[in-house]
Amino acid sequence: MDSEIQRQGSRNGYHGDQQSLRSRQVSSRVSNQNYPQFNWSSTPAEDDVEGSSEMPRDLRSSPLHMALKRAVRQVQQMQVPVVSSRESWKRNKAKSLRKLKDNTREFLYLFALWSKSLQKIGGNFGGGVQSFFLFLRFLVVLNFVSFLLIAGFVLIPSIVFRSVGTGLVNSTGPEECMEYDPNPQGLVLFYNYFLDLLSGTGFMEYSYMFYGYYNNTMVDDTNFSYNIPLAYLFTAVFYFAFCLIFIIARMGTAARVAVATGGSAVGNYSMIVFTSWDYGCLGDRATKLKQKNIHYRLQVDLEEEMIKKRAASLTTNQKVVLYALRVFMCLVAFGLIIGAFYGIFLATEFSQEKSGKEGILGLIFEYLPSIVITAGNFLVPLMCDQIALIERYAPSTTVIVALLRAVFLRLVSLGVLLFTLWRQITCDGNTESAECKLCEYNYNFYPCWETRVGQEMYKLTLFDLLINIAVLVLVEFPRRMVVDNWSNKLAQWVGRQEFVVSSNVLGLVYGQTVVWTGALFCPLLPLINTVKFIILFYCKRITLFNNCRPALKTFRSTTSTFFFLVVLLFGWSLATVVMVYSLAEIRPSMGCGPFRFFPNMWSIVPRSFSSLSETTEEFLFFIGSQAFSIPLFVLFCVVMCYFIALASVYGKSVALLRAQLKLEGRDKQFLVKQIEKLSRQLQIPQHTAGAGQ
Repeated sequence: MDSEIQRQGSRNGYHGDQQSLRSRQVSSRVSNQNYPQFNWSSTPAEDDVEGSSEMPRDLRSSPLHMALKRAVRQVQQMQVPVVSSRESWKRNKAKSLRKLKDNTREFLYLFALWSKSLQKIGGNFGGGVQSFFLFLRFLVVLNFVSFLLIAGFVLIPSIVFRSVGTGLVNSTGPEECMEYDPNPQGLVLFYNYFLDLLSGTGFMEYSYMFYGYYNNTMVDDTNFSYNIPLAYLFTAVFYFAFCLIFIIARMGTAARVAVATGGSAVGNYSMIVFTSWDYGCLGDRATKLKQKNIHYRLQVDLEEEMIKKRAASLTTNQKVVLYALRVFMCLVAFGLIIGAFYGIFLATEFSQEKSGKEGILGLIFEYLPSIVITAGNFLVPLMCDQIALIERYAPSTTVIVALLRAVFLRLVSLGVLLFTLWRQITCDGNTESAECKLCEYNYNFYPCWETRVGQEMYKLTLFDLLINIAVLVLVEFPRRMVVDNWSNKLAQWVGRQEFVVSSNVLGLVYGQTVVWTGALFCPLLPLINTVKFIILFYCKRITLFNNCRPALKTFRSTTSTFFFLVVLLFGWSLATVVMVYSLAEIRPSMGCGPFRFFPNMWSIVPRSFSSLSETTEEFLFFIGSQAFSIPLFVLFCVVMCYFIALASVYGKSVALLRAQLKLEGRDKQFLVKQIEKLSRQLQIPQHTAGAGQ
């Protein structure tokens, strides 16, 4: 009888038509005596080998009370399973491998960068703020590995083979275009070294820091051959490809987490309550941090649900007014961004005209574009944040909108700076003009234009670091002291600052985009950026714990982490366009750099192919032909379609499981109501009925 009832229950379960419990009232009365059963003769080891069966065989997953589970455990321990030596060896091997995997994971966790600090940040300020620091750690690792790549293939060979190799001179040009010697001669005042360090001129310009110091040499021995220009070019290309692969791999991990959690609050409460606790937490400190983290996650879900209910209750007229207000505020924000672009354009032109000045005034003119860009990146997003408050988006949507506006401002402001430099280097794109006809670029103002572009990116990177340190020392600490020590109403109204994740993330994306843009012209820029981001981590951590309070409005870290990487991909795309155009279109400087005698940087590639063997040339040309590229493109399309279909299936599975969770919740509510109704009919006290549950 029991087996028949169990088979009937399995046919009426959620794996079939997912009926509600209300439609099974009659059968539920019959199955009240169908208590959970357990296979007493099974052992946990057998469960691992044989897999799951129709009846629950694992004690942890069995709906039994603790006394019965303890009795089952004692019975299992008294039984001695009869297994062969081969099965015993398989079990011991699987157990050893699992233990080795766990030990390896724990050992690698000890070397994880800033792991304890990140755990403390997540517990005290939530997953949204923690996602910023995780993103910062990701960029530190990315820049350091990129520097190792550049140092291994470009920097170290250039240092070793500088006095050994021979020049790759295949053509000559006008002698005026080949004069370039920035090395300072004679006595130099001490403070000039400091100015050169800030601006990248003088001794800094004539070093391995910038493009102009690298030679077009090649080591050609009987047993060894190394082409410095070819290595310089391929390293730059592979550096961009490596960063793209690294970002996409990180995006895949973030996307899997977002899909697993659903990216919304619907049906997410039970998962947070029952599955988010870490049973490996040891000590009161770790326990409290985990409790705070769960509290923040629940707070995010409740806030988003409240905003969704409020939006759903709006009338048609209220919705029209709200959408009209959002469109108007979007136009206002766009107007502010356009004004910032025009200011950057004027500042860059004025700075280039006054570039011959010396001393402190010359340094101010040198940093004028950086000053205007930093001021615009600070003021315009601040006003856009106030505009976003009027638009009344959800917390996570507000962060995304602020990121979109700020990334558009920062990346396009960098594009305006590069466009202004391009106009002056190429004489507005007209190389036949009087200033550019002799050298095919403006030699009078830019004898080594690659180094000049690298200097601009170097100054932007350095100035961004100095501004962050100055804001920490001169703004954030004084604000905290004033708020803590003054009882003035104005001071209390201002209050301690909140850690705004969107603006801080945009600062990281902007800094990384500057590094990608200048990496071709300043090969050591990834190393400088690694040091900069490490300093920024500790500065942001200090200001977070000492000057900031937990945010009143939180946002979801799962969706924001993925969106951070999407914004970073925009920066990579801008830098890639700059690199491709520099490699293929603009004439390299004739007086400096490894490509000084080539019509463009990319021309070194076909020239190097001509020295290869005939078989190698045919193979490489086949790779670049349509016979290879078209099938490869079709294969990529098929693989992409497969992964898109797989993601769609996973998304439907997640939606189905969420619907099942909702149905389970309604069934439990129905059961509680039935118990209350039955207790009232039988006149059972409420506390007794509750104890029976």
